[in-house]
Amino acid sequence: MQLRSAIALLRPEHWVKNLFIFIPAFFGAKLAEPSLLGKALLGFAAFSMTASAVYIINDWADAPQDRFHPKKSKRPIASGAIRPTEALWLLLLLLTLSISLSMLLGWEMLLFSCLYLATNLAYSFWLKHIAIIDITLIGLGFLLRIFAGGAATGVEVSQWLIVLTFLLALILALAKRRGEYLVATGGHSFRKALEGYNLPFLDVSMVVCSTVAIVAYLMYCFSPEVTGRIGSDKIFYTALFVILGVLRYLQLTLVYNKTESPTRALLRDKFLQIVLLGWIGAFAWLLYIRQV
Repeated sequence: MQLRSAIALLRPEHWVKNLFIFIPAFFGAKLAEPSLLGKALLGFAAFSMTASAVYIINDWADAPQDRFHPKKSKRPIASGAIRPTEALWLLLLLLTLSISLSMLLGWEMLLFSCLYLATNLAYSFWLKHIAIIDITLIGLGFLLRIFAGGAATGVEVSQWLIVLTFLLALILALAKRRGEYLVATGGHSFRKALEGYNLPFLDVSMVVCSTVAIVAYLMYCFSPEVTGRIGSDKIFYTALFVILGVLRYLQLTLVYNKTESPTRALLRDKFLQIVLLGWIGAFAWLLYIRQV
């Protein structure tokens, strides 16, 4: 087994999704505490191991269909670069490391890691074939990352964080399905769930979820509970970054069709990166720098 193929199988570029584990501590204004930051880092490592294990399972399950896909056919298992038995040994190693790290952080962290694994197994072998259920489970995966971050650091996850995370995840999932739908050619659907979608439905659903997400974020910004906790009524200025980010993602999806892989879109689009850094910087000033 070549090291390059093994790394490709782990998909480390997708570990960026596990940065959601830091969000509870960040918004709880506790990420600057060394002990909590260390726990968040361990949680990130544990969930990244679990996520990579899930990707191995997904690639193994999807290999027959991926061989017909112009891009996914190059994945290590689908292309034959890694044999199924080699992938199995790597899977067992990752699960062992993930469970060990999760146990260090407590039973709640272990529970959410196991739930994430179980949910993705159900997704890979059954539920990904059911339209709407498939994108719902993708949203649940992001929520489990948030809950895992709260469990690892001992920070309570707010209802606003739950709602906004789920809406964002739905937008990403719908954009991903739209990209996959456009790639499907010759009457062959690479995912059975695509039979339950069409472009008008996907486009309208993205617009609806984007609209609700922006409204929910504005409600969050003006919530007395939030402004009182943060100690500032200027949070609404951060909505500028959210609105620009949503519009850019809609543009990448509906105009350029570049969001079949949300992670790749984020890592390659400088506009999104600047907006995201601006949003994080604005909140960091409100939560940390301004308080000094």
